[in-house]
Amino acid sequence: MKAVGYYQSLPIDHPDALLDLELPEPTPGPRDLLVEVRAISVNPVDTKVRQRAQPEAGQAKVLGWDAAGVVRAVGSEVSLFRPGDRVWYAGDITRPGSNSGRHRVDER
Repeated sequence: MKAVGYYQSLPIDHPDALLDLELPEPTPGPRDLLVEVRAISVNPVDTKVRQRAQPEAGQAKVLGWDAAGVVRAVGSEVSLFRPGDRVWYAGDITRPGSNSGRHRVDER
């Protein structure tokens, strides 16, 4: 899956500040939706997190929490959505972000 992220918090004008990444597609947990991302926005929190949050060594951090897209899969306990639903949302900043082809987000 394609994503945009970083391995190290660097000044935005540094060539490695944001990188095109190839990551495994996420698997939805029991209460998760797997969303095919169609649109994102840059939230002010994205810039603050990118400046301050260092990913774990060797791990990429993917930003983006505001997104719109189409539900492609749901977890076993999801009751509010089904595949094919169009959604928009603000995700959870403690999880990988929506600057990716597919994003896992809690239905609640």
